[in-house]
Amino acid sequence: MKGLSQRGNQLSNGMFGIKSLDAKFITSRQIEAARIAATRYMKREGQLWIKIFPDKPITKKPLEVRMGKGKGAPEYFVAVVKPGRVLFEISGVPHDVAKEALRLAAQKLPVKTKYIVARDFQA
Repeated sequence: MKGLSQRGNQLSNGMFGIKSLDAKFITSRQIEAARIAATRYMKREGQLWIKIFPDKPITKKPLEVRMGKGKGAPEYFVAVVKPGRVLFEISGVPHDVAKEALRLAAQKLPVKTKYIVARDFQA
């Protein structure tokens, strides 16, 4: 996964967001944990957009199975994330609430992130 994110590297829905600085796989469980952390802090006010979707299946063969006999069954799904990709967006809450909610969400993710604000935001 080399290079920067060509798509999804700008805020499109919300006023605030977090952007990835690493290239990694993010599992569906990690995305869900981040979503729950952010919405809990926001007390279900405002709106949260998840801008990544786990559409890549990761397969695994069962333990203690001999080599061969085809490919393993899908174990979980991941979203492929490159540097520059916007992961989450928030609007409808004050700046300080959004910053803390996205900080809590970023702690649940395996990538380094950067907090971003829309250009047309007035404080």
